[in-house]
Amino acid sequence: MKEGPDIARIGALIGDPARANILTALMSGKALTASELALEAGVTAQTASSHLAKLMDAGLLQQRKQGRHRYFQLCDNEIGDALESLMGLAARLGHVRTRTGPRDPALRKARVCYDHLAGDLGVRLYDSLVRQGHVGWDGDIHLTEPGKAFIANFGIEEGAFSASRRPVCRSCLDWSSRRTHLAGQLGAAFLQRIYDLGWARRIDGSRVVAFTPSGEKAFLEQFSL
Repeated sequence: MKEGPDIARIGALIGDPARANILTALMSGKALTASELALEAGVTAQTASSHLAKLMDAGLLQQRKQGRHRYFQLCDNEIGDALESLMGLAARLGHVRTRTGPRDPALRKARVCYDHLAGDLGVRLYDSLVRQGHVGWDGDIHLTEPGKAFIANFGIEEGAFSASRRPVCRSCLDWSSRRTHLAGQLGAAFLQRIYDLGWARRIDGSRVVAFTPSGEKAFLEQFSL
C-alpha cells in the first residue's frame, strides 16, 4: 500500500456528477437541506441521502440540526478554496459545461466563493491591494503595515481576526478569470464590509453578488488600479 494522503478517494467523491453539483451548490457558504441539494444534484431524495452520507463520512460536509430540519454545509473554507481551484483547472483545460445560462455573466462579474468575493471584481480587489502595497508576498501572502492602516480606514478591525488556523490572507484561484482573488479571514471581512456599506447584496438562491450602480462606482474608486 502506498503511503501519504489518499487523493484517489477524495477525487472519486468529487468526481461523481451528482456529488459535484452538491458541493458546488454549497460553495455559496449557505447551509442547504437534503431536499434542496437533491434538486441541485438532479437526483431523488434517497440517492441524495446516500451521496450526503458519503461526503460527510469523508469529512467534506457537516450537518447542522435546527428543529426538525437538517442542513448541510461544507466543513470549512479550505474545501471551498479547493473546489474553486478545481473549477479553475477545469476551465483552463477546456472542460466546461456546454450550456450556459443568463446568470453566467453575473457570476463571472462578482460572486461568493464560500465566504469571500470572487469573479472579476474579486480579482480587481486583490490586484488593487497588491499594487498599492497593502498586501505583500514573501513566500506567502500577508497584510502589510500600510495595509493594516488601509483596512482600519475602510472599517475593518484587525483585532476581529480570530487566532484560528485559517490564515488572515490567502490567495485563491478564480475559476472564471483564472487569476487570483483574496480569500482567508481578510477576504471574508472585505465582502462583509461591502455588504454593510450597502454597495452590494447576495441574490437569493444564487452565488451572484449584485452591486448597485453607486456601490460599484464606490468600489472601483476604493480599489483603483
